Amino acid sequence: MKKKQSKKKILNGKNKTLSEKTVFPNPEKKSNRVTAPKQSSTGIPKYVADRMARRIFFTTGIPTLMGMSVFVLSYIIVTRNIAEIPPSSTIAISALFFLLGLAGLSFGILSASWDKEPGSFFGIENIPINIQRAKAAFKPATQNFEENN
Repeated sequence: MKKKQSKKKILNGKNKTLSEKTVFPNPEKKSNRVTAPKQSSTGIPKYVADRMARRIFFTTGIPTLMGMSVFVLSYIIVTRNIAEIPPSSTIAISALFFLLGLAGLSFGILSASWDKEPGSFFGIENIPINIQRAKAAFKPATQNFEENN
């Protein structure tokens, strides 16, 4: 039984042979590529990101560690017969600490100052400004364009 040839081969009829120069270009020869200059990023500046990370570490890390340690402390108290703790209260207290950590995550992001100077210790005065920036970032691009003109 004869295999069908593809229509492409029948139409072309000729096999193209490529030379070694086109298949294996000279690696020492430098290409004439033009590289575009890097555009400045419109993201979060590094000093602001570092400030956010520091605040997030404390406001989220400490409550999260406390939420995990509730289970360990509850286990120790129950196994040594110091007190009888119902499992539901252990879970509820742990959940409160995890929710506090979630609130700390939001606080750490929203309280960071975008100025070169670090601002106050807690940064509460920066929260309304950063909420406005977050709202503006989620607007469609056409609305931002119309407001700027």
